[in-house]
Amino acid sequence: MESIAFIVLSILALASALVVVLPVVRNAVVCALALAVNLICVAGFFFLLQAQFIGFLQIIVYAGAIMVLILFVLMLLNVHDERHLGSSGFFQRYLGPLLAVGFVALLVTSLVASLQGAEFPRAGAAYGTVATLGQELFTRFFYPFEAISLLLVVAMIGAVLLAKRRL
Repeated sequence: MESIAFIVLSILALASALVVVLPVVRNAVVCALALAVNLICVAGFFFLLQAQFIGFLQIIVYAGAIMVLILFVLMLLNVHDERHLGSSGFFQRYLGPLLAVGFVALLVTSLVASLQGAEFPRAGAAYGTVATLGQELFTRFFYPFEAISLLLVVAMIGAVLLAKRRL
């Protein structure tokens, strides 16, 4: 049952990531919704790993709050369809499809390994609990946690400055 759920989540995550990255759909709102599907698939991976708390955090924080923020910014900036623009550069022409092929190869490799009897590593009883997460976050990962929070503050200030300049 876990293998079937993993395969379905992998296919959904890969398909939604391709919608976000590749120039398949040029509507920014559809790309944002595909990103929300991808974030929910990542939460599903956490549930498969028996880390329910982290899975629920993924849904609440990323698929909920961050996606609402992204959609709010898209609506605030009044982003239109980009069909009138030509191809938009090196990433969409060469690097995007190359990364997509690499992700598909990684997916096929992981599926073949799981079908050949490779087992998922079993976590301990305390894995994914609030106490373990807090202990790791504020001891071993304290400096990366603070660096990410500073990066988010700088990004927020930059977004406010860009929005004020446009008005």
